[in-house]
Amino acid sequence: MHRFYAPPSSFDDGTVTLGQDETRHLRDVLRMRGGESVRVFDGTGREFLCEVTHIGRRDSRARIVDEVPPTAPESPLELTLAAAILKGDKFDWVVQKAVELGVSRLTPTITARCDVKLKDSAKRVERWRKIVLEASKQCGRAKLMSVDEPAGFGESIDLEESRDGSVALLFSERDGLPLSRISPAKLITAFTGPEGGWEDSELAAATERGVRIVTFGGRILRAETASISVSALLQNKFGDMN
Repeated sequence: MHRFYAPPSSFDDGTVTLGQDETRHLRDVLRMRGGESVRVFDGTGREFLCEVTHIGRRDSRARIVDEVPPTAPESPLELTLAAAILKGDKFDWVVQKAVELGVSRLTPTITARCDVKLKDSAKRVERWRKIVLEASKQCGRAKLMSVDEPAGFGESIDLEESRDGSVALLFSERDGLPLSRISPAKLITAFTGPEGGWEDSELAAATERGVRIVTFGGRILRAETASISVSALLQNKFGDMN
């Protein structure tokens, strides 16, 4: 069954209104008609079985039949991925796969060895959020992964320190503990580095501020592979991919 997105404000008195983009997809791409059944999720974790009642040029409406469980339930692990921004479409791929792997929040991070400038990366946030929406439709999640505005490495650590009860892990190719030494947690921020790796000053700054360094036994991964591998391993160890 086809899935569509509508924000909570679009639900009213047993009906839901789909916006222009979703209507265009329903009408022109899928060529759906009134009376057909669809699923609509609100981005906060709720999903509904609906019947299309009106298809217009700018919006469409559907009658809510019942609330249904999302195809892909949310993980008990609230995982924030603070990933160094990568050039080209590599980071787009990281965003898409993070959604599929149940990441709750993405913090695009500028590190010392990033080849991307903060000003340039800020222009890409809207694109990343559109990727989140499309990936959520495809993988069955009803809660949208949030995407922060790009931040410097120090600012990303500040954001992490403001979250009560969170455990911060920085994944590095050196100078770290094995993942097996990390105690169970339900609120984790995982820092993954750029293509050039972490500078010694960044590792030292992270350690001074209580971030634990983790390494995969000397195995060296490409930056985009590391972000996805870290997300999958943490979901396996602390989340629902077990």
